[in-house]
Amino acid sequence: MNVLVTGATGFLGAAVVQRLAEAGHRVRMVGRSPPAAALLACGEFQALDLEQPQATRQALSGMDALLHLAGRVSFDPKDGRSMYQLHVDATRGLLEEIRANGGIGRLVLASTSGTTAVSSTERTATEEDTAPLDIIGRWPYYLSKLYEERLTIDFCRKHTIPLVVCNPSLLLGPGDARLSSTWTVVKFLQRDLPAMPNGGMSFVDVRDVAAAFVAALTRGELYGKHLMGVNLSMAEFFHRLERLSGVAAPRLRLPSKVNVFGAQLLEKWAKARGREPAVDSASVDIAEHWFWVDSSKAERHLGFRARDPHQTLLDTVSDIIERMPEKSWPGTKGRLAELRRE
Repeated sequence: MNVLVTGATGFLGAAVVQRLAEAGHRVRMVGRSPPAAALLACGEFQALDLEQPQATRQALSGMDALLHLAGRVSFDPKDGRSMYQLHVDATRGLLEEIRANGGIGRLVLASTSGTTAVSSTERTATEEDTAPLDIIGRWPYYLSKLYEERLTIDFCRKHTIPLVVCNPSLLLGPGDARLSSTWTVVKFLQRDLPAMPNGGMSFVDVRDVAAAFVAALTRGELYGKHLMGVNLSMAEFFHRLERLSGVAAPRLRLPSKVNVFGAQLLEKWAKARGREPAVDSASVDIAEHWFWVDSSKAERHLGFRARDPHQTLLDTVSDIIERMPEKSWPGTKGRLAELRRE
């Protein structure tokens, strides 16, 4: 199958492209800058700015399927407009080009569990749920992805374009060259977390998600969403990282409102001194919420299987350590070597 991949140089994109190549698909990658040599060996690359949708016409030519993975993650309200332009305006232009091109055999959209599984109280979300707008409206990434998701489903239904939406939770695992998705683990290893968050998180191995995306080329509920993730309380997540790395988890436990208010004060203090805060207040606010998901639909329809979370966390920490100066992680490499021998 001839497959076009947007966002091919990102954390998820690279894993998906490698999986597509292994499965024998012909891959065309598009993006603003060329991929690394190892990824380029998996297919052809075409320079393309998705915010200029007319340029996608040539890229779509001869393609059987499109995996739309392009995106940007930020929780800074100042980035809300730029994310709307990429996730909504650029996606709308891409969809119009698909329609003008006579359609496509299959479109797979990379969304996020944050369009569905956000709650101020403990719960496990299914695909029938929707994240409350009064909550995700504070975080422009999730809000723009929700608008993108709704736009794409409505457009594809109307124009009979076969669509599958994949909603992975926080992506972990090896290969995050930009340390964007694995940022939470990096902050933990750097001891930048002042207090233990009170919420619940869901994460998923990028390799398992990549397999599900490739499966979505021929499987999955059309026009349906598919949640993927492993659920842990924030406390259990950080205590697992402590056992893996030897870095102590935060011991201070405070009420949610105090955690968020304290983070806002520290953020203002850092900016007044011309510095970036160790952890921004939006990320602290997010960590006080629950993101648990029910992955059973993805398991049934896409064959999704989450590997042992211990292995995902071990591989994530090991990969981060290898990318960072050794002096940044005193004792951690030795601890990981011991775990790998066990």
